[in-house]
Amino acid sequence: MQENKQEKSLVKRNISLYLSSKGITPYEFYKESGTTRGILGQNNGISEDNISRFLAYAPDVNVGWLLTGEGNMLKSESDTHELVSSTEQPISSNEGAPYYDVEFQGGFTDSFNDQTIYPDRHIYIPGFERVQVWCNISGHSMEPRIGHQDIIGLRQCLVQDIQFGKIYAVVLKSKRTVKILRKSNNPQMLRYVPINDKEFDEQEFPITDIISIFEVLGGVAKFF
Repeated sequence: MQENKQEKSLVKRNISLYLSSKGITPYEFYKESGTTRGILGQNNGISEDNISRFLAYAPDVNVGWLLTGEGNMLKSESDTHELVSSTEQPISSNEGAPYYDVEFQGGFTDSFNDQTIYPDRHIYIPGFERVQVWCNISGHSMEPRIGHQDIIGLRQCLVQDIQFGKIYAVVLKSKRTVKILRKSNNPQMLRYVPINDKEFDEQEFPITDIISIFEVLGGVAKFF
């Protein structure tokens, strides 16, 4: 009986082609995007979550090419022009990071991962060059450091990159939250600590519940 050998998916092969064309090593890609380590070397398919992480990492890739292998690898100039021209009265150069007028606790993940959704504008603030994306935050748990309806600058990272005592925006299986992360007495858990501890309680969630995590690099009051 002939053994069925599973082949590497087309999407994986195309991701590898993209990285090679950019001179990016798989190690650099895994570390910077949060994609499952070693996934590109495995002869099987790829999850929607890992595809979303790649698209967030490579906003210039042509999604049609990624999925089918047809057309150009990169988005055309007309696509880029549409993104820029759709920005009305930008407060800054389009060299900055994209700003999505959505709340992190709400539709942020869909906007950030869906490459058909254009950002409202791009924001450039000196000193915040590491920001990958800007979005809104609601709630009062991080006041006075981060206020209700402020804009926060995020950079995606890995769980192993967490530096305890810093603020992170975390997508969990059950919720999205922005909190200070600290060690738990249970090594399988993390503590989610609010700054406004008079009105909000500290919580703990399993590390395995984390779907994606972003370092909060800063925030600004919403002024547009």
